Amino acid sequence: MKTFLLPFGKIILLESNIAEIIINDAVVLDESMVIKYRNIMQAQLKTPYSLLINKENGYSYTFDAQLIMGQLNDDVAFRAVVVYSQSAEMATQIVMNINKNNNWNIKIFRERKLAIEWLLQNQNNKSAM
Repeated sequence: MKTFLLPFGKIILLESNIAEIIINDAVVLDESMVIKYRNIMQAQLKTPYSLLINKENGYSYTFDAQLIMGQLNDDVAFRAVVVYSQSAEMATQIVMNINKNNNWNIKIFRERKLAIEWLLQNQNNKSAM
């Protein structure tokens, strides 16, 4: 596993086409941060790739960051979001609602292991097509 440490979080490459994103506590994720982690993933992962968004910390997004996340559609096959609190789930639902027209393949989980299993299953099914 390769890990990229960023000033605002880290990206862990779990597979050649699956990355885990963990944003640091109390970060306000802005457009430039989203672009930075997107560039790393595009350079390091086979497309289409899947994302495990691990919300183990409390953080928020600027509105521009929420919008630019929708521009990842061509590269991202599946998104699994692991939440550990009701507030994290509500924040995720807001981002999902803002991007509802982007047809994301996204699912919220309460357990990291189940999220990874879902990503692996879906990514493998997509590769078999």
